[in-house]
Amino acid sequence: MQGEQHVQQGIRNLDMEKTERTFQTNVLAMFYITQAAVKYMEPGDSIINTTSVVAYEGRKYLIDYGATKGAIVGFTRSLNDDLAPDGIHVNAVAPGPIWTPLIPATFGEEHVAEFGKSTHMGRPGQPSEVAPAYVFLASKDASYISGQVIHVNGGEAVAS
Repeated sequence: MQGEQHVQQGIRNLDMEKTERTFQTNVLAMFYITQAAVKYMEPGDSIINTTSVVAYEGRKYLIDYGATKGAIVGFTRSLNDDLAPDGIHVNAVAPGPIWTPLIPATFGEEHVAEFGKSTHMGRPGQPSEVAPAYVFLASKDASYISGQVIHVNGGEAVAS
């Protein structure tokens, strides 16, 4: 499921139509998908949600997006509280600046040129560098991990 993200210049200029679409795509769709899938899940199965570094750091130009990603953290932890007794693991991955098609589609040329350079590694990550976090959380090696968020963000320390 691809997320929705629009650059909006602060709360005073928030386009509520875009904001509602962002919440519909990024949050409400997760409820529908999870509700439909969970009836087929068995002990040992995993749900892995995607949040974002923006949920933890905030961005004035991504207020609605950041709020949806924060909601996903709460959804993940609450869903864990609901499903862990059934043996279903619920976790999330919070990517930092990862080079995806969403970046050039969302931001201007200047922002794209600087994207990811502020990380400790000095560059954006690649999707192939985030994928192992999902694989790990879906594996038997993560059998005692639930309700957690893994941050894949180029070395930034983030408090969950």
